[in-house]
Amino acid sequence: MSKAMNVIVDTGCANLSSVKFAVERLGYQVTITDDVDLIKQADKVIFPGVGSAKHAMANIKAKNLVSVLQGLTQPVLGFCLGMQLMTESSQETNEDADVPCLGLIPTKVEPLKAQGNRLPHMGWNTLKNVSDHPIFSGITNGDYFYFVHSFAAPVSEYTIASCEYGSEFSAAIAKDNFIGCQFHPERSSALGSKIIQNFLELEPQELVNS
Repeated sequence: MSKAMNVIVDTGCANLSSVKFAVERLGYQVTITDDVDLIKQADKVIFPGVGSAKHAMANIKAKNLVSVLQGLTQPVLGFCLGMQLMTESSQETNEDADVPCLGLIPTKVEPLKAQGNRLPHMGWNTLKNVSDHPIFSGITNGDYFYFVHSFAAPVSEYTIASCEYGSEFSAAIAKDNFIGCQFHPERSSALGSKIIQNFLELEPQELVNS
């Protein structure tokens, strides 16, 4: 069993237990917490992802975690909504104003341009343009992952893999120590487990040149 301290940030949203189980299934210990000191001291931090950005950001603010999460220097991985929270803002509400997010990766979440395809984009889809980022060790173009979303980040300089559903969007983004996957690794069978394992085995220096 790994002695590293891994934490899942308790954003008050759903899906925490399934992410925890996915990590433990690989033989790693992990703690679900909103404790500031535990999050700061963690070797690896995971932002889970089911729910709305508005609700999650309200919870993060109520727990006084905004500056804590923005100041993390260890590797951080976001799943689905967790990835979207890393961006500058989300257009997920019907209100005039976007939902301000954590601003960790300079991109914005917008409605998925599905071109008539049914929303949400739900099910298995393939990755394109997979980069050599260490999170994708053992992952190649055409590999299938599980998606459930109606909003996405556009392809940008921070895109490390893309996917197509009516139009191309970011399947994964990264900047410095922050990595986000629009798909759900915890629901993506063996390849999803590989993503999680790559993250948990990641050495921080591997991200310097990625």
